[in-house]
Amino acid sequence: MSGSGSREGFGSPPWDPADPVSELEDTRAIPGRGNAGQPGQGGQGEPGSGPDSGDDAGGAEQPPPTRRARKRPRRRSALVELLVLGVIAVVLALIIKTYAIQAFFIPSASMENTLDIGDRVLINKLVYDFRGIHRGDIIVFDGRGSWDPNTPSSSNIFSRFGSDLEGIVGISHDSSIYIKRVIGLPGDRVVCCNANGQITVNGVPLSEQSYLYPGNQPSAQPFKVTVPPGRLWVMGDHRAVSYDSRGHIGDPGGGTIPESAVLGRAFVIIWPPSRWGVLNIPATFEQPQLNSPAASSSNAALAAAMDNGTALRPAGPVASALPLALGFTGAVPLTWLQHRTRRRFSARRKRRQGARR
Repeated sequence: MSGSGSREGFGSPPWDPADPVSELEDTRAIPGRGNAGQPGQGGQGEPGSGPDSGDDAGGAEQPPPTRRARKRPRRRSALVELLVLGVIAVVLALIIKTYAIQAFFIPSASMENTLDIGDRVLINKLVYDFRGIHRGDIIVFDGRGSWDPNTPSSSNIFSRFGSDLEGIVGISHDSSIYIKRVIGLPGDRVVCCNANGQITVNGVPLSEQSYLYPGNQPSAQPFKVTVPPGRLWVMGDHRAVSYDSRGHIGDPGGGTIPESAVLGRAFVIIWPPSRWGVLNIPATFEQPQLNSPAASSSNAALAAAMDNGTALRPAGPVASALPLALGFTGAVPLTWLQHRTRRRFSARRKRRQGARR
């Protein structure tokens, strides 16, 4: 026991008082190192010390990002959104062109005066999914295998895709596409002509003055045909110059075209503005007598026809851009929706991260 006067059992120190310990404020930190063991002074293992701290060695704050640095991510995001918008628009345009609506340019006089050279028409590709082909319909069809038997169809998926992309902007040219008016359905007996010079369908004469080219007779070439199942007899309205079913009697199908070759029904002229109008079915085809027992056995589900012997072609950049315009119209709200959704998820993620801190 020392003479310190401490009592036994109370854990008094076994040494005598030494020199006084310097106060904490007198200690100095080594630059770049924390004061080990001193809480709150940035010591090793303590928060706010070492290379992981928010301050640099000198304790200076990081400078705020420059204006240019802030704009860079925004520009990149805008470019990405624009690219997404373009892709969605093209995809929608391809879908519209393939399954709904397409524009065509009339290059010949075979359908005058119903359709003039230079007219642009829209065809409805969905109508025959809901009703059968009607007599009097103006249809667009693919002549490969019937009127153009030696023209092979492309089986290359990349070639077809490229052709579809070209068709969106109106630069493609398919020489096997035609436009005509349906005169006979499967099972119909079409004859030219009766004693009055009229074409008859199932023995019923057609009064065609409302759509025939002025001065034309219904047909200068006599014919008599029973339309085979699944096929159509089609003719142009300018009969004197139209190379239609009458001129293809020696081809496969005897001049008729398969219903499956029909691309759609021309239903409106969209260009030029002075020619705008709806393409209705003439009244002569509404005669109930046309649906004789022979005709009623037909199962028309599609239809076809397009221009004289001159192949039809897409309508050009303005009219053919309609599917693309519709595609952009649909793409804008879709892109806006995905943009808002992405921003909401991003804001929610930031809030969660802030809560964890």
